Amino acid sequence: MQEPITVAVPLAKRMMDVMVTEKRLPSGDDVRRFLKELGLEELYTGRGIALFRSRDVVALLFPREGLIVDVIPASGEVSDALEVIAYHDRKLNSLILEILPANDLEYEGNIGLEPVIVNLETGELESTPVLGDFEEDKDGFYLVIDRETFERWKENGNLGTCPLCGGELAWRGKKAVCLDCGYGVKVKD
Repeated sequence: MQEPITVAVPLAKRMMDVMVTEKRLPSGDDVRRFLKELGLEELYTGRGIALFRSRDVVALLFPREGLIVDVIPASGEVSDALEVIAYHDRKLNSLILEILPANDLEYEGNIGLEPVIVNLETGELESTPVLGDFEEDKDGFYLVIDRETFERWKENGNLGTCPLCGGELAWRGKKAVCLDCGYGVKVKD
């Protein structure tokens, strides 16, 4: 079962990869391709909007000067909806990508996700986002991150904090489970 968070985080990971390697915002076509890779079907494209849907999630893409992707449960429950926003901050001369609650007033949890900040002068990632893909196993849903992401996260000293909700993580080997949101984190070699 997909939830907005299980679409928004892998989408942000793919968008971040473009931002870091190519030092540009992903195009609307890039994001359309990423959403299809994540299992969403494109239902409509035109007039400055693209609509995608899976059984559990609806996504709306608004490619403008920046990019906005609203990820909403198919049930229409706005309290769990998220926005993935990417833009060029001219004052900082950086590319910024954030995952935010679509409705701050009704959001049921805390988004603990650190924004992606890519400095355009140096091309360096100036933040410590913990992004990856989701995987389900017998123990639950896990955010699967690579070794490089893990090392960057470890250097920042936040291994005890859930990268998804900001709650407390309990580690056992290369796996952790959040005591608040219930999602886990796995490190893939």
